[in-house]
Amino acid sequence: MDWRDKLNGLKSELPQVEEVTDNKPIAKPAKKRQIEPLRVELDKRNGKPATLVTDFMGKDDELKDLAKLLKIKCGAGGSSRNGEILIQGDFRVKIADILLEMGFKVKKINFK
Repeated sequence: MDWRDKLNGLKSELPQVEEVTDNKPIAKPAKKRQIEPLRVELDKRNGKPATLVTDFMGKDDELKDLAKLLKIKCGAGGSSRNGEILIQGDFRVKIADILLEMGFKVKKINFK
């Protein structure tokens, strides 16, 4: 067994990496803890549309990584706290598609 075989064996043990931004990888969140579907809905904050992703079960770091990924993909600002992600703007369909691609169950609320 040469060094290439050992290196290929180690690659399978590395965690999956979704995307690299600013030379910092964003790891995929652990979907094993997410039993209930994530709720994606539109809300009005100070008269402006905001997309909410709620019912997230997991660590705060995973929530922040998921929020950062969603903000980057939507090109919008937002925040994350207490198991809830807020994205500024109406991105219900786009966020639901991204979450479904990542393997999350999604419950769509206020979709037309």
